[in-house]
Amino acid sequence: MSLTNLHAQPTEFLLQALQTGNLTSRQLTEACLKRIEQFNPTLNAFVSVDAEAAIAQAERVDAKRAAGDTIGLLQGIPVGIKDNMCQTGTLTTCGSRMLHNYKPPYNAHVVERLLAEDGVIVGKLNMDEFAMGSSTETSAAGVTRNPWNTQHSPGGSSGGSAVAVAAGMVPLTLGSDTGGSIRQPAAFCGVVGLKPTYGRVSRFGLVAFASSLDQIGPFARDVTGASLLLQAIAGHDARDTTSVNSSVPDYTNAVTMSLDGLRIGVVDEHYGQGIDDEVKASVQDAISKLQAAGATVKTVALPHAKYSVATYYIIAPCEASSNLARYDGIHYGYRTENFDAQNDSLIDLYCRSRGEGFGPEVKRRIMLGTYALSAGYYDAYYLKALKVRRRIRQDYDTAFADVDVIVGPVAATPAFEIGDKSDDPLAMYLQDIYTISANLAGVPGISIPCGLSSTGLPIGIQLQAPAFEETRLLQAAAMLERQLKWTNKPATAL
Repeated sequence: MSLTNLHAQPTEFLLQALQTGNLTSRQLTEACLKRIEQFNPTLNAFVSVDAEAAIAQAERVDAKRAAGDTIGLLQGIPVGIKDNMCQTGTLTTCGSRMLHNYKPPYNAHVVERLLAEDGVIVGKLNMDEFAMGSSTETSAAGVTRNPWNTQHSPGGSSGGSAVAVAAGMVPLTLGSDTGGSIRQPAAFCGVVGLKPTYGRVSRFGLVAFASSLDQIGPFARDVTGASLLLQAIAGHDARDTTSVNSSVPDYTNAVTMSLDGLRIGVVDEHYGQGIDDEVKASVQDAISKLQAAGATVKTVALPHAKYSVATYYIIAPCEASSNLARYDGIHYGYRTENFDAQNDSLIDLYCRSRGEGFGPEVKRRIMLGTYALSAGYYDAYYLKALKVRRRIRQDYDTAFADVDVIVGPVAATPAFEIGDKSDDPLAMYLQDIYTISANLAGVPGISIPCGLSSTGLPIGIQLQAPAFEETRLLQAAAMLERQLKWTNKPATAL
């Protein structure tokens, strides 16, 4: 078998080649490592690579296959993981100076699952600091670049995870999504990205940003890959009290099942002021293709969705303020060297350590959250935001009584230029205007590529389904993917 174009092959091809012995896990892993060596200096998707450990794991899988032993779901496919998921003895920095030397003594649940299902973990992927951002520009490890145009952002905060798949460095990656951090980078980079229902995948070992919103999910070249990786990581974990104890459906079978009579919901407000004309046209064309395949379209209302951004930027910073309080230079994290134990106080140590360890965006969100939680403001801000969040969830419940999935844009524009929004926090926050509501409601969402802009940048379309209906979501996404015939278009800058 030729090893020169493995980076462009669909997931099903790789699985069959591994299962039949036409391709070994070592060969595939070495091909991925070669792509990383070739393109990562430009794109900065990986912040660390452990080639020796990856090849050793690949050889173990190959040995199991040669011995006739049962092989896990992932069949020895290389996987990259976002740098906010703990892996024993491996730097887990969350893109922050604060955790510049942190090596966890344990594995995250999803890392355990990857290894149990015979995945080959290649390395850790770049991200916005503590997952706070929409462009992967705030990382202490430097900016990540979009492989379709290296002057443009890959989105964020899981930009490294999206880029690694789009550039063919690895077939599968994991990211985390707090307000759109899987779906928006997937749209910007022309890959598939899925945010599962809150509670479907354990957050044990995920460094927390906003605990009631964070969720781990897959990136892949196609819907088949996303379903495979979700199958590997989903399920109950007693170590995460928000993990739901329910059986996991066969997601890998969902992509081959027909979905007769699909009912699509569209939201008129998604196409108002601010949406790029090409994004609007691409999304509407994709919906038309679903109609041609037999789906019916109905307008649904999400009347409180317009409050999603405001609600999110109260709840998420409040939770971040609480979660990041532990990084004080004593118990956890970076400690300043600018400290005189004879003359400086403990407060001086805290302030200097946190001031030097955190970047500007993280500081901004900590201050916003601390203010909103302070005496006299809790009821006016945080408590009110929780009430609006409840209304947003009720809107989804009402809409899903009439439709199977809600379909719309992922982002208002294709990928913007690096630096374009760095000095305008509000413009950056509005990048998640179409994705945040799914996190607030806890429902699953997926982004799949649906077209290219006139400047050659990918455009994504988002599908959302009721809570714990990932099977329906994957069925609809696979149906649309077949109609669009997009699978595995190469990133043009490479």
